[in-house]
Amino acid sequence: MKILEMADKVRYPRMTTAELRETFLLTDLFKPGKVEMVYVDLDRTVIGGAVPTTASLKLETAPELRSTYFLERREIGVLNVSKNAGSVTVNGAKYELGYLDLVYVGRGNESVEFASADGKNPAEFYLLSYPAHKEYPTVVSKRGDLEPVKLGAAETVNKREIRKHIWMGGVKSCQLVMGFTELAEGSAWNTMPPHTHMRRSEVYLYFGLPEADRVIHLMGPADETRHLVVADKQVVVSPGWSMHAGVGTRNYGFCWGMGGENQAYDDMDPVKLVDMK
Repeated sequence: MKILEMADKVRYPRMTTAELRETFLLTDLFKPGKVEMVYVDLDRTVIGGAVPTTASLKLETAPELRSTYFLERREIGVLNVSKNAGSVTVNGAKYELGYLDLVYVGRGNESVEFASADGKNPAEFYLLSYPAHKEYPTVVSKRGDLEPVKLGAAETVNKREIRKHIWMGGVKSCQLVMGFTELAEGSAWNTMPPHTHMRRSEVYLYFGLPEADRVIHLMGPADETRHLVVADKQVVVSPGWSMHAGVGTRNYGFCWGMGGENQAYDDMDPVKLVDMK
């Protein structure tokens, strides 16, 4: 398991493009036939991807976790970001996941396996995990069952729908909050105006981008912004001191996930556009 050490906002302004990308961007999580995991020393986040092909894949622990199995002291959200169907089996119970369906798996579950309905057209599972202090039941949350929150407008190029899987009003967890946003055709901005929240860090997985398209992800304090050029199924790690927003060369989707001090979805500190530099 790769370990990613976060930079603070003192080091951040002096970082090169390569250093920014190495520190805040994960580019290669979805490899056919493998489970890839990254441990971030920010809220003890584990971020991963699993792409089962002809055989199922197991969620294994790693020496860095010092645990006998992965979920001994953790919880995890598993989101299928492929339009190909798949399943997650937890202690022998099988859960089917279509496009943008999610399964939450709580602390204490020893066996977790990922499989695709068709190995030649595999599912792609995005994994986000945080430490957990108690057990919550395994729950499937279907995209089609979620009530969308509609925000933005066509004239501001940010018309979008937000769907919340794991939050205080939905699937219960210890600290993980997780859902996704989809932009309407013709819209490009995802979170504008941007915000910060020192009580928790946030992780963005961008998806739904054709190979030649990109998202320009804005980050940093409002008066010291930088950007990352992000491709499909790449992940940005956003510390509490960093704002987060992005604009794409076309519409797209992104999965947002958070862990930290609280689970209040609307706990945000707005950043005024006039203060951005």
